[in-house]
Amino acid sequence: MRLPPLNALRAFEAAARHEGYIAAAEELHVTRGAISRHIKLLEDHLGVQLFRRHAKGVALTEAGRNLQPVLERAFFDIATGVERISRDAQELRILCPPATSLRWLMPRLDDFRTCHPDIRVRLTTDFHTLSGFDNTEYDIGLSLSNWPRNDARIVVEPLFPVMLTPACTADMAKQLAAEGPHGLARVTLLHDTPRRLDWREWLTAFPVDGVSETSGDAFQNLDMATKAAVIGAGVVMADLVLCRDELETGALVAPFPDLVCRASVGDVCLVGERSRWEDPKVRVFRDWARKAAQPDRDRLQHADAGSGMERGAKGLR
Repeated sequence: MRLPPLNALRAFEAAARHEGYIAAAEELHVTRGAISRHIKLLEDHLGVQLFRRHAKGVALTEAGRNLQPVLERAFFDIATGVERISRDAQELRILCPPATSLRWLMPRLDDFRTCHPDIRVRLTTDFHTLSGFDNTEYDIGLSLSNWPRNDARIVVEPLFPVMLTPACTADMAKQLAAEGPHGLARVTLLHDTPRRLDWREWLTAFPVDGVSETSGDAFQNLDMATKAAVIGAGVVMADLVLCRDELETGALVAPFPDLVCRASVGDVCLVGERSRWEDPKVRVFRDWARKAAQPDRDRLQHADAGSGMERGAKGLR
């Protein structure tokens, strides 16, 4: 059976809900006669009477009472679905690891919101969800380029590299600079995760006798490890981008500024589903993120060129 005209269904639903034609006409901004004609058309289409007319107005028949909840649910579902689609079209759902969120993305998001006030941003920092990024809950994410991406449906676009160097308070840095890298053997190494990969990266690039990557204190994230370094608890392996504020203000100082290594975890990247990559809101965010990351890329290029990586490990032993 073909569907009845939508206007007729809408007129009946409003009339049934208001228990009369006048209120339905006011709601739908039509005349009472138009409501009456639509309902007559629907009754003819269905072959049943939906309203019983009487001197005081109209009342639903049994068929009308059966049809009302069906249409009420249907119109509610339509309205809810349309609202959700409209809301989703203007909501950008971003997935980003905690440290990158706190130290890079969030300080810049006000600029994005100012430039694009029509896009609502919803940020999630549950990094573990990235293991299955093809979840349609997210539009785009920030991750590291060594994140498994052997899925042709996923696009990865580098933003800036991860470059590391030890950092600590100014007093501690002065002493270490005088001693050289071997002085690290007497201080506490601060690790940004229990896996202790940060110091392993740097010590692989610049091996130092007597310094163990397994020594020191481990934290749950870079923010905690960095704050521990700021209060003098030890030496953190500073990310030149994510620890930029502390390094620029002098809260942290790099005792060996020429000993900078590029982390094997790769670059911080934009990650997203290929099917959404050219969505207007995703494309706008990608363009903005590339522009926002340009100063960091320029600064890291200079740091990479001036680092001591090309000298290798022999000079530190």
